[in-house]
Amino acid sequence: MMSSPHPDHQPDDQPAIPLPPAPPLGPSSRSQVPAFQVMTILGRVAELRAAGADVVSLCAGEPGGGAPAGVSARAAELHASGRALNYTPSLGIEELRTAIAGHYQRWYGIEVDPARVAVTTGSSGAFMAGFLAAFNPGDRVAMARPGYAAYRNILAALGCQVVELDAGPAVRFQPTPALLEEAESVHGPLAGLILASPNNPTGTMATRAEMAVLSAWCRERGVRLVSDEIYHGITYGASDISTKSGGADADGASGVHDGTDGDGAAGAAGDRAGVERGVCAWEYSTEAMVISSFSKYWGMPGWRIGWMLMPEDLAPAIGGLSGSVSLCPPAPAQYAAVEAFSVESYAACDAQVAGFARARTLVLENQDRLGWTDAAPADGAFYFWAKPGEAMLARYGTSTAYCEALLERAHVALTPGTDFDTAHGDEYVRLSFAAGYEVVAEAIERIVAFQQS
Repeated sequence: MMSSPHPDHQPDDQPAIPLPPAPPLGPSSRSQVPAFQVMTILGRVAELRAAGADVVSLCAGEPGGGAPAGVSARAAELHASGRALNYTPSLGIEELRTAIAGHYQRWYGIEVDPARVAVTTGSSGAFMAGFLAAFNPGDRVAMARPGYAAYRNILAALGCQVVELDAGPAVRFQPTPALLEEAESVHGPLAGLILASPNNPTGTMATRAEMAVLSAWCRERGVRLVSDEIYHGITYGASDISTKSGGADADGASGVHDGTDGDGAAGAAGDRAGVERGVCAWEYSTEAMVISSFSKYWGMPGWRIGWMLMPEDLAPAIGGLSGSVSLCPPAPAQYAAVEAFSVESYAACDAQVAGFARARTLVLENQDRLGWTDAAPADGAFYFWAKPGEAMLARYGTSTAYCEALLERAHVALTPGTDFDTAHGDEYVRLSFAAGYEVVAEAIERIVAFQQS
């Protein structure tokens, strides 16, 4: 017996009903963030060098000295051993988490439970996991302008509303309660505040009093403070921009540390009570998310290893996210980074900071020759943020065009300010003096000659 055809069955002799046109494939709307210009410029630098050009690159925050010798030796030993480098716990190996906790006791006098330390794939991994754990789509998160572009781009990709605070020279490029309250009056309640001290690109730092006030403001209003402390240890000024032992040395000298005690002997773990290191947000509130890295003070940007001090309420979420987003930080970098906290490693890093200080002084002494104006004070980090002068802006129109011409004609790479300031960035440039004194000296001579040509 033949079965009856299904009512939806199309006989073979009837044409098939055409499907509607498929929507075109393409990137998501939340992925449409601006390219990080530093990386684009580095790509062009690589092209020019491959073509034989002698390029001086001062565009990226890459210390020229590399990792401490003990870290590199440990990494070489690991790879030579043939040991299988498998997954580690998602929040990092216990030995490294314990060493990082000890670092906070050493520099800041803070007792940190290693269980509250999350080792991450650079500070970028910490920002991604931390922002995912702390903020919902639509939350408003404030940051100073000028400021690091990745904060803005990651938050925007996660669906958060970035509220930029116009933090200019009058407030030393740092957020203040007045700016925060003005932002809330315009945009509505904030869910978070990103504080960078030292700041990238300006190098300015929050004083102890300012950190206390901002921590209290956030705590009273239920605002999550995210403290970016990646440049701690790279500071130059003589003020109360410091840890608990105060600001300048007793004789008024800059706080640059040479890795010895006053009598010339090596201090405990290479430190001298942290007179110049920076102020940690956890000295005032453990509700803050503290983010740092081995990239800057320890000179290890390509090792991709950083960390976060997790607020207690976020620790389970960060742990869960980390296991899915990154599985674990790079295993060899973790094992080697334990050596970063030795006496010898601290001393080597402090010596490199002294080199940054020499390069910084060279830039400041040549500011008039360069004709650059409206410079930030560069209390810390290794950047000089300034306008390239009225004549150059008049000739090229924007700092972007100026930087392009400088790279192509004089083979000096700087970063235009548009990465850091969406309002006034095309009037500014950022020079990184992390590459060292000799490299910076060569760049200055080329820039002066270029501007006079």
